[in-house]
Amino acid sequence: MTITATMVKDLREKTGAGMMDCKAALAETSGDMEAAVDWLRAKGLAKAAKKAGRVAAEGLIGLAADAKQAALVEVNSETDFVARNEAFQKMAKGIAEAALGAKGDLDKLAAAKFPGGKQSVADTIKEAIGTIGENMTLRRTAYLAVKNGAVASYIHNQMAPGLGKIGVIVALESTGDAETLKSFGRQVAMHIAAANPQAIDVESLDKTLVDRERAVLIEQAKESGKPANVIEKMVEGRLRKFYEEVVLLAQSFVHDPDTTVAKAVAAAEKGAGAPIKITGFHRFALGEGIDRSSEEAA
Repeated sequence: MTITATMVKDLREKTGAGMMDCKAALAETSGDMEAAVDWLRAKGLAKAAKKAGRVAAEGLIGLAADAKQAALVEVNSETDFVARNEAFQKMAKGIAEAALGAKGDLDKLAAAKFPGGKQSVADTIKEAIGTIGENMTLRRTAYLAVKNGAVASYIHNQMAPGLGKIGVIVALESTGDAETLKSFGRQVAMHIAAANPQAIDVESLDKTLVDRERAVLIEQAKESGKPANVIEKMVEGRLRKFYEEVVLLAQSFVHDPDTTVAKAVAAAEKGAGAPIKITGFHRFALGEGIDRSSEEAA
């Protein structure tokens, strides 16, 4: 019997198994769909569909980088135990390497060929689900590149090279000394990991976030019973304090709390012998924003 692409697709949707496994199952069972499902279950390859409803909030942040570009990925598993599994770590590392080519496009990354393998990244994950027996997801990816300068990176709570719980990449545009940029860039990346800024500068902040904060501050200031012109000054003063907390360049530099990141950049420019502009950053913290049920969270 001829095994068609539609049959393979249908079996994949039913079981979550990899394309080649589905093709083999149909060939072994002469195209009998139910028998093919049982064949995959017997081989332990049909677990993906059953596991897919479970929350995967553990896992690893993966990093791949060279001097001019870097990429981050978040690959989730259900338990930290699996995140410590060598096979899972190897997979996360490979996905991070593939992410350099995907340039921040999650769909492109999922469809990309897994380095050193024959399958796509998505199919590699599905196969790992069947083998390891936990739900796993490729949640997100980010990418930065520069023409001149450096893309610095940092992994916090590193479990293996390029794998950890928090990952940061930051782009510094400059024609200055490469070693100075590399060293200072790593310091900035470490700062971002610790301070979790929301934007590079005030202008880049999400307007909705600023408006919401302003509304809260206005209501707080009104309780003082002071006149409108005084309230306005109070709000502006408190907004400046808010900016110091969430804007990268306005934050106190973790390596020297007596100075701001903006002043640290100015000091680094002297050592680099050229202006430095931070043009972008991404910070991935494992599991942030994932909605866990109260039972699983417990």
